[in-house]
Amino acid sequence: MVVGQEQVVETMLITLLARGHALLVGVPGLAKTLLVSSVAQALSLSFGRVQFTPDLLPADITGTDVLNEVEDKGLVRREVRFMPGPIFKHLVLADEINRTPPKTQAALLQAMQERHVTVGGATHPLPDPFQVFATQNPIEQEGTYPLPEAQLDRFLLEVHVDYPSEQEEREIARRTTSGAMPQIEAVLSADEIRALGALVPRIPVTDEAVELAVRLARATRPDGPDAPEAVRTYVRFGAGPRGSQALVLAAKARAALRGEAAADVDDVLALTLPALRHRMVLSYRADADRVRDADVLAAVKKQLGV
Repeated sequence: MVVGQEQVVETMLITLLARGHALLVGVPGLAKTLLVSSVAQALSLSFGRVQFTPDLLPADITGTDVLNEVEDKGLVRREVRFMPGPIFKHLVLADEINRTPPKTQAALLQAMQERHVTVGGATHPLPDPFQVFATQNPIEQEGTYPLPEAQLDRFLLEVHVDYPSEQEEREIARRTTSGAMPQIEAVLSADEIRALGALVPRIPVTDEAVELAVRLARATRPDGPDAPEAVRTYVRFGAGPRGSQALVLAAKARAALRGEAAADVDDVLALTLPALRHRMVLSYRADADRVRDADVLAAVKKQLGV
């Protein structure tokens, strides 16, 4: 299942309101980079872009300590100063994140989980809000490094970006070749984004929605009593507790975005695929039988009668 273009934007806004991180998966040329930078402009957030390459070093992301000479009262003294990297922005685009080795990918782990980085024994807080939107090309495997499960679990949602419709593509071709550059006006301030991020966890959620989120996550585990045959056959490891947490939090953000008084079962069901698909580790048999994560989650929903 791949969400439509409007749903892609909605899912990105849900991630922002929930103060989470998102992984955008799609072939090149679908304007994923432009989409993230445009969202940053519309929400008055500072924007940083990191192009992941095989020779990228952790210091290229987090920053490094540099030795400076400072003149004071005619004397020159040396001092160590921290030079922040591109990660010190509100919204960071990790472009083609799977093109860099695991050592460099790990530089993002502390930042995404704890929202600060440690360089040279000193800890530096990241801006508030701080969120990572990473992109990944699903078709090119040459020269790429699979993301470790620990890092995938840090992403609140995985969003698949599909080709535009024929009408949308005609409009794209017309607008992008006209020579006029669109101006994006800010509709919210960073302070308002922070306030919304603090509001979302306080939004009520029904007991039925929480129960369903937990049942869905547990049904993706091969040894679970509610696991369907597709899970037992094709899944090596299912979603952990962070999966049900992500489902509930994202459901609250969706309810807030739609002006609903509380998050309900419909919100959980709408976000099951982006919240759980990247938290399952499929077996080699799934690859051989061409079974996708979406197929497994469809079987899970059918097993639970939802």
